[in-house]
Amino acid sequence: MNQQRQRIGFIGLGLMGQAFTRRLTARGYAVTGYDLVAEKIEQAAGHGVAPAATAAELTAASDLVLLCVTSTDAVEAAVFGPGGVVEAATPDRLLVDHSTTIVGRSREMAGRLAEATGMAWVDAPVSGGPPAAEAGSLAIMAGGDPADIARAEGVMADLAAQFSHMGPSGAGQVTKMINQVLVLNNFCVLAEALALAEAGGIDAGKIPEALAAGHAGSNLLQAMFPRMIARDFAPAGYARQILKDLDMVQDLARELKVPTPMSSQAASLFRILNSKGHAELDGIAVLKLYDRNDTV
Repeated sequence: MNQQRQRIGFIGLGLMGQAFTRRLTARGYAVTGYDLVAEKIEQAAGHGVAPAATAAELTAASDLVLLCVTSTDAVEAAVFGPGGVVEAATPDRLLVDHSTTIVGRSREMAGRLAEATGMAWVDAPVSGGPPAAEAGSLAIMAGGDPADIARAEGVMADLAAQFSHMGPSGAGQVTKMINQVLVLNNFCVLAEALALAEAGGIDAGKIPEALAAGHAGSNLLQAMFPRMIARDFAPAGYARQILKDLDMVQDLARELKVPTPMSSQAASLFRILNSKGHAELDGIAVLKLYDRNDTV
């Protein structure tokens, strides 16, 4: 199959899906899109995405079906529910799931789709958010058979600065949980550091530059600290999704008998943030829990 001529179907046209499909159409791919929300399909049509009425219709029109939805249950519904991918799946098509899902269920669904239809499944969650998706600079971590990884590589090269095959089915999702431990705990650490800087009376805006050459320098410090200082909590992702991911980290850690006390604390903080009505804000809004001038 010629990678450059693959017809792409994209299921899930939220923040990430819009960015993904803008990138794909800009790179010259023919893209068909589907979402449960009609307005999101209309939004994607504005940058050249052809609409589909169901996930099955989209699959029939595509060689490679990409999926990015908000939960494991949503993945299962899109693939196996009424009008789902399974109704049009064939062995010559490939599903690549960019959602963040429960490891065991991802493996189970991959096996079920292959057994029922012969259609292979690659779990390929991402890191970088909508800006990286639109720029083609995502980190994509994948699990699946090497032959199926090879089938996806051409398209993934247009979406990612780094596309890594981490192992068999489920390995991409395990790697995403590791990513979330590193990133989401850091949101809380950055909030704590900013609260201390502001209380100490220094110019917090100088922190990223001042610390860049030392061990504290990081991508997150450079990207997120200025937004936190500005209290720019417009969502590139949602606090509710962060809590969902941290709960999945805890479930996997419990299953593997691995202690994760820092992630447990981060989950508690995000649970409070969500309970206070801030589920639709960006994850860096965890700063609200540290901010002496915020009523939360």
